[in-house]
Amino acid sequence: MKHGFVKTAAVTPKIRVADTVYNTEKIILGIEEAAGNGAKIIVFPELCITGYTCADLFLQELLLRKAEEGLFAIAEHTREIDALIFVGLPVRRENKLYNVAAALYRGGILGFIPKANIPAYGEFYESRHFTEGNREPAVYTVKRGGEEEKILFGTNLLFDIECIRGLKVGCEICEDIWVADSPANAHAKAGAAVIVNLSASNETVGKDEYREMLVKSSSARNIAGYIYASAGEGESSQDLVFGGHNIIAENGTVLAQSKKFGSQIVYGDIDIHRICHERRRMTTYRQEGEERYWTVKVPMKEEKTEITRTFGCMPFVPEEKEKRDRRCEEILSIQSWGLRKRYEHTGCKKAVVGISGGLDSTLALLVTVRAFDMLAIGRENIVSVTMPCFGTTDRTYENACKMAKSLGTSLREVNIKGSVTRHFEDIGQDMDKHDITYENGQARERTQVLMDIANQESALVVGTGDMSELALGWATYNGDHMSMYGVNAGVPKTLVRHLVQYYADTCGKEELRAVLVDVLDTPVSPELLPPVDGAIAQKTEDLVGPYELHDFFLYYMLRCGFEPEKLYRIACMSFAGQYDKKVVLKWQKTFYRRFFAQQFKRSCLPDGPKVGSVALSPRGDLRMPSDACGRVWLEELEKIDGAGTKE
Repeated sequence: MKHGFVKTAAVTPKIRVADTVYNTEKIILGIEEAAGNGAKIIVFPELCITGYTCADLFLQELLLRKAEEGLFAIAEHTREIDALIFVGLPVRRENKLYNVAAALYRGGILGFIPKANIPAYGEFYESRHFTEGNREPAVYTVKRGGEEEKILFGTNLLFDIECIRGLKVGCEICEDIWVADSPANAHAKAGAAVIVNLSASNETVGKDEYREMLVKSSSARNIAGYIYASAGEGESSQDLVFGGHNIIAENGTVLAQSKKFGSQIVYGDIDIHRICHERRRMTTYRQEGEERYWTVKVPMKEEKTEITRTFGCMPFVPEEKEKRDRRCEEILSIQSWGLRKRYEHTGCKKAVVGISGGLDSTLALLVTVRAFDMLAIGRENIVSVTMPCFGTTDRTYENACKMAKSLGTSLREVNIKGSVTRHFEDIGQDMDKHDITYENGQARERTQVLMDIANQESALVVGTGDMSELALGWATYNGDHMSMYGVNAGVPKTLVRHLVQYYADTCGKEELRAVLVDVLDTPVSPELLPPVDGAIAQKTEDLVGPYELHDFFLYYMLRCGFEPEKLYRIACMSFAGQYDKKVVLKWQKTFYRRFFAQQFKRSCLPDGPKVGSVALSPRGDLRMPSDACGRVWLEELEKIDGAGTKE
């Protein structure tokens, strides 16, 4: 449960209809297995102690008494098990019968949650046996072991697992998720971060897809975890078949789900801290109605959850090629439509793009070409400017020229060696001193050239810098940091590569494709230091660290609110075998130092389109003071020795 992770389980035991003794044994075995694998919230199907398909047998006094005895046996068995457990059974109350979920913890029955919506349509006729559950909890008395036990009975119950801040659990049953006003909505608004659903949903063609959509939708709409356990093997097949389709979701994403048909357990690590972060972030999420709920404390012991869920190494990039291609097309469209609007508004007919033969300037040029094609402006009105200087290699220079010509743009070369040399003479900069002045002097001269050419041509300078560079401050202030519209401002470096690759794969022009492929194969570099034996001497990732690590840090820090230790933990998991823990820690420290120190550059960014859920615009997603201190983030990292997270 460390870092807010709680392991959950949805369990479908094999049952026998109306055989409460057999079913109780199977439920106990399921509890032992799930708890043995570390599950702290364990959910069983609807009416699992008796079976859902008992029909008129639910009216038999003996079956109801045996179901109660089965519940007491299961509860007794949980005395040494530190988990919150939900099991389903029929319960009599005031001469009415209710379809109920019983919440169990360490031998105690914490509450009975009745089904709120009783279906009587299609293949369902539950209203023949069951009564709709009451919302406001009432006190229900049962005799257990010769003594009376008072238990809360009602839908408006929340179970507060105190060892994880914010972890409250609400419960609904089967049909409740299918209705417009689902109890889960009220549970979540009252503070429930996890919703459990005890279900008996039969299988028909295509129903599994709709069921999955409902679970995903409920978890997304309520910004919650959702555990759905459905009846399966052993239910009567007289008219229906039950598939045991179990699903665990978190905020619209399925963490785990079972294959249909059979008896099985699925596990999912729900991140409560992330859910709470998302609720705080979304100002339209309103927490209300707590006064209508009773909260039951669950004094569970805090333990470190062994995480089984995975975190993709490149959170900005879909893993599946088909989905990745769709994403690339969508992003290119967002970028080009944003630039198109700027041209429509200003009435400009020309663009100036500085091209280096690197990935970022290549993407900016490709986006500009798409925008001009949309506007039916000839590509010759795009002025591609190459500005060789001390660090330019033949490879990047030739690729820049070939690409500009292949795309049909106007190519203009401005060699800036002379002007930069004269400038260094003016300020007394030693040409053999390859320091930050030496590097930034070239970047600022290039920007001046682009701006002046834009004035000559009545054009706009299209910026090339990407979001990863902005996060790290890897841009020369008032140099490549500045433009008239930054088309790549919302695109992280790990995604830039895939966008260029997608363009290469779909452009339909072999000459252009060959150039783009070679650009993709070129090391990322600002090329501000003289080449060594004709090759690039300055590789960005050797200096600031691997961009795949920095993009990983950026996403989970800003989008999910992960604290440094938690971020370190999942980074070590995700990059195991690729980077050792000390390397991860080294570059994570670099990320935080640069992120906090370089906000002043982000505070005055040019306009540019947001393309994903993470963005750094000072006018949009990131309202951060330029002099914010990163001390507390870095101090947390200092407590980690590079061999593992602190205990």
